[in-house]
Amino acid sequence: MNSIEVKNLTKTFGNFTAVNSISFDIKKGEIFGFLGANGAGKTTTIRMLCGILAPTSGDAIVGGYSIMKQSEKVKTKIGYMSQRFSLYNDLTVEENINFFSGVYDIHEEKLKERKKWVLSIANIEGKEKLLTGSLPGGIKQRLALGTAVIHQPEIVFLDEPTSGVDPISRRNFWELINLLADEGVTVLVTTHYLEEAEFCNNIIMIDKGKIIAEGNAKELKLQHIKNKIYELECENPVEVMELLKTSNFVGEISIFGNNLHLSVNEQFKDEEQINSFIKESSNYNVNKLDEITATLEDVFIHLLEKGNEVA
Repeated sequence: MNSIEVKNLTKTFGNFTAVNSISFDIKKGEIFGFLGANGAGKTTTIRMLCGILAPTSGDAIVGGYSIMKQSEKVKTKIGYMSQRFSLYNDLTVEENINFFSGVYDIHEEKLKERKKWVLSIANIEGKEKLLTGSLPGGIKQRLALGTAVIHQPEIVFLDEPTSGVDPISRRNFWELINLLADEGVTVLVTTHYLEEAEFCNNIIMIDKGKIIAEGNAKELKLQHIKNKIYELECENPVEVMELLKTSNFVGEISIFGNNLHLSVNEQFKDEEQINSFIKESSNYNVNKLDEITATLEDVFIHLLEKGNEVA
């Protein structure tokens, strides 16, 4: 059973096409990753699926309702959390919970139970009177999720929910996402942290408003990364990257943190070939060279470069 069915969804602003005729389905209880760089069309798509922004053409059925014809009914089926957390910093924790329970018209007898649940997942029991603005980012993030689903919606949209929080808070937040999915809630999450997408059941990658790949993490890696990938630690990685681009055995190469990730082609013989090329062409030393398993970021960069070649 599908919770969301998207058919040829398009949004234009003047001559600019933000979302270009995309189609996909999301099953009930699925964690669905919607991945792309900033400006790729993720947030515009989310806003259309939430009934906030009207599509230019196409349609989507969300929770059984058309976003084109029944956008107000769509809103009764969903929860939404933006990257800004949707909380009021000048209100207390309790005042924020009460505000959102009023927005979602939660009856008083139900509110006590739901308020207790929100405080529990945010790990702030007994701190209801604290100003929300004084909370650490990770706790504020969990509180924002709690208020977004206080009315127990069937579907939750999370738009860049882990932006700006530390890695431990991000990991804890994903535990909450899994908890929701285990309870049958459908979760669509947008992120530019591609390593987070490993936690998703299915993934769509979007660029310039178009879907460029879809599948689960394993499928995407097998389908798009055919050659070996190496991680290279060296001095002056930017200069070494430009140098390796001139070789005949390196396919794609990009910077990952302080290191390089490079794929090799059929001209590649062995690791010594990389060491020798750098040593003979420069004064830089290779500190470490390891074959690694492809990441979703490798897949995404591969697809972007492939798209640029076609363009």
